[in-house]
Amino acid sequence: MHYVLLRDDDTNSLTPVECLERLYRPFLARELPVNLATIPHIRPGVRGPDGRTEGYLLNRATVAGAESVPPMNPDLELVQYLRHNRGYHILQHGYDHSLFEFDSADRANIARRLEDGTRLLVTAGFDPPTTFVAPYDRLSRVALREVVRRFRVLSTGWYEWRRLPLAWLPRYALKKWRRHPHWRVNRTFLLSHPGCLLSYHRPYALMFEAVKAAVRRQPITVLVTHWWEYFRDERADDEFIAVLHATAEWLSQQPDVQVISFKQFTEMSPSSHLHSASRRSSWSTSLEAG
Repeated sequence: MHYVLLRDDDTNSLTPVECLERLYRPFLARELPVNLATIPHIRPGVRGPDGRTEGYLLNRATVAGAESVPPMNPDLELVQYLRHNRGYHILQHGYDHSLFEFDSADRANIARRLEDGTRLLVTAGFDPPTTFVAPYDRLSRVALREVVRRFRVLSTGWYEWRRLPLAWLPRYALKKWRRHPHWRVNRTFLLSHPGCLLSYHRPYALMFEAVKAAVRRQPITVLVTHWWEYFRDERADDEFIAVLHATAEWLSQQPDVQVISFKQFTEMSPSSHLHSASRRSSWSTSLEAG
């Protein structure tokens, strides 16, 4: 069996309901869970590593002149929509998505950002998040320790040797030697992903085949995309959206592929049927490398 976790990044209090509805209704209709890495409290005018205003701030003119933006809260139409459609699953994506906000040695500041972000999501009416996604995939050694203390899953692009806590290095070396994409530290699963395969930066004509190849290549794949990339420059990219919807159709038709939420992933590991009977799955073997 191949397992897929669809992770869409950068949902925030300004995300239009219409955007998520258009992108993910084909997934919800097929009962394919959609994991939304959600920013608890964005800042107006925040810029990315390239110096440009972040793409998830679609209404840039309004946001640029604002002193603050409301955090995720129960009064938002978006929050009511997400709570009504139970196929969406909320992950914590940083606190305010500041540039490299978790690339810091300030333990108190990191702890505050993690805890305040969780508090805002819970206050909005969501279940306490058990999966953390760091903005820009950047975490310091201190941040890694604090995340593992609070979350069951860390989903990121890669793990850098020089940033890992020293006690983790033997496990990381074993993971690298066995060429496993995922590993575990104590009770926390550390997942990586093969880049953002569903991205407007990639050739559209090759994107769908790349997704299928990634899913077939390993037992579990974190498939990452960003909702706002489908609506750049305040218009819908119909060709790109068609690739996403073709992906939903293909995933639903494969008898040996199951799309799951991050919560389901933690419930299936490590004591579930994946470890049962006479044969251990390659998934369980790779996780035990941690």
